[in-house]
Amino acid sequence: MNQTDDATRAETVGSLLRSEAVVRAARRAGPADGAVLDDAAIDAIKLQEEIGLDVITDGEVRRTAWAQTPRFVDAFAATTGRAALNWRGATEGHSGVPIGEPDGRPAGYPAVVGRIATARRAGDMPAEYAFLARYARTRTKFTMAAPSYHRRYWSEQHSRAVYDSCEEYLTQVRDYLREVADKLVALGCDYIQLDAPNYGSLCDPDTRATMTAQGRDLDAELAFDAELDNSLVRGLPGVTSALHVCRGNGPGGAWHSAGGYGAISGALFPRLEFGRLLLEYDSDRAGTFAPLADVRDGTVVVLGLLTTKSDHREDESDVAARIAEAARFKPLGELALSTQCGFASVPIANPVTPQAQRDKLQMVVGLARRTWS
Repeated sequence: MNQTDDATRAETVGSLLRSEAVVRAARRAGPADGAVLDDAAIDAIKLQEEIGLDVITDGEVRRTAWAQTPRFVDAFAATTGRAALNWRGATEGHSGVPIGEPDGRPAGYPAVVGRIATARRAGDMPAEYAFLARYARTRTKFTMAAPSYHRRYWSEQHSRAVYDSCEEYLTQVRDYLREVADKLVALGCDYIQLDAPNYGSLCDPDTRATMTAQGRDLDAELAFDAELDNSLVRGLPGVTSALHVCRGNGPGGAWHSAGGYGAISGALFPRLEFGRLLLEYDSDRAGTFAPLADVRDGTVVVLGLLTTKSDHREDESDVAARIAEAARFKPLGELALSTQCGFASVPIANPVTPQAQRDKLQMVVGLARRTWS
């Protein structure tokens, strides 16, 4: 069983804002770009440590997208004719389109077209953590897409040529990511976070209706996926495991999932063996806190109460009141605080200024200290 972490109260979810120069360097990844990315990671570390977060990342500055498996495993290809998520809420000038290319432009959505177990590996995913650990003086974590998320890359048309079933493919993804996790542990990582917007999609009644019309058994998929994600982190020595149930974080602050967590909490939350569960509660779309009662005893719920989708500055007293409201359904000692998601899950960042980013993270730290000290 993975350890429960009751001491970490002030968190960031993962990505931080990046300059255009850093975005270009990450895309090119040439010899001269390494220094640019190193400097950006060091700046991200300094920012988070100055603010006083309990656990930090490298800002995900080396990534061209938050979900990295297609970048490191040569088993995926862009395909056409596949249904996209219902992206909504982008600011003016951004379409909120599905993210097919690293820069967020629409392209054929990736599908798995080769076997993960035998595919060529391009680079070393844990390498970015090694750099983070070398320079950080605060506790660090590594974020990666949950095995279950990779169901998004399954195509009945394109993937059946190499796999008999989606579940066979997902199991090979899990095996690959377990190799990544084992390397992270060897590097000293004691906090691994899986990001899973696929579960957030199951909160949305329109998305559920579309999936059901396609003939999918959503209850069976959810049961398989929860056990798949559990199996990735099960038995990792001395590691805090976390699952972030995202509701969409696309270009221009776009989102893809409406509907409360109650649509999935009864079937999903009791199954999850993670030490921490990061949930997004920055808007009315997330519904009430009542689903927190379905979370296992001992699992810490990290409340994502501050939005990363705009410069809107939350009122501290309002956020404190919402923490107190959540404590009606989950003991205060099993709660923590974070922003709702990353600030730049893709290179086209959310419409947030660097100062607003700092202010929001400082509010997380200040409220956490006053609430749990």
